[in-house]
Amino acid sequence: MKIHKGDRVQVMAGKDRGKTGEVIRAMPAERKVIVAGVNIAKRHTRATRATTQGGIIDKDMPMHVASVAILCGACGPTRVGYRFTDEGVKLRVCRKCGGDL
Repeated sequence: MKIHKGDRVQVMAGKDRGKTGEVIRAMPAERKVIVAGVNIAKRHTRATRATTQGGIIDKDMPMHVASVAILCGACGPTRVGYRFTDEGVKLRVCRKCGGDL
């Protein structure tokens, strides 16, 4: 999967199309990501013990990785390519402008 935790992404499909956010968690086995402030669901929780308060909580839900695109600082939403440095280190690059991500 080419999108990792901490990446800044833009939603390309779904009810939150156009919103941007940071990837909180990436789940490569399910091909899903959780983006902060995007795809929020209401979760009704019960009060447990004396310390935890019950109520309605906003919860960030996973969305498919194909629905988001990584944001390049220079050219906006783009796809990810790879290149190797002279030392053999693999880097992610922007497919539009060729800059490092």
